[in-house]
Amino acid sequence: MKTRHAFGKSLKDLRKSKKVTQEDFSIVSSRTYVSTLERGQKSPTLDKVDELAKVLKIHPLSLLSLTYLYVAGNRDLDALLQRVRSDLDRLGRLSR
Repeated sequence: MKTRHAFGKSLKDLRKSKKVTQEDFSIVSSRTYVSTLERGQKSPTLDKVDELAKVLKIHPLSLLSLTYLYVAGNRDLDALLQRVRSDLDRLGRLSR
């Protein structure tokens, strides 16, 4: 699955699970823009990911994590989080 389509699916799934409407995003985006994101027609900026996550009352990494689980075609959250932890640990060692 392409990343932008996976992001759209993630946004829609999280929005529905939180019982949030597309109109509820009106403080950060138009309903039309949210719809284009959910259909995978556009990709958001990092600032927009942050704003969307705030409306959903989740951490932006939660939205991105679900996206990359869909991209990978699986739901192995533990493996994804271990990969992120490992990447960040290596980065921490480099910056010391």
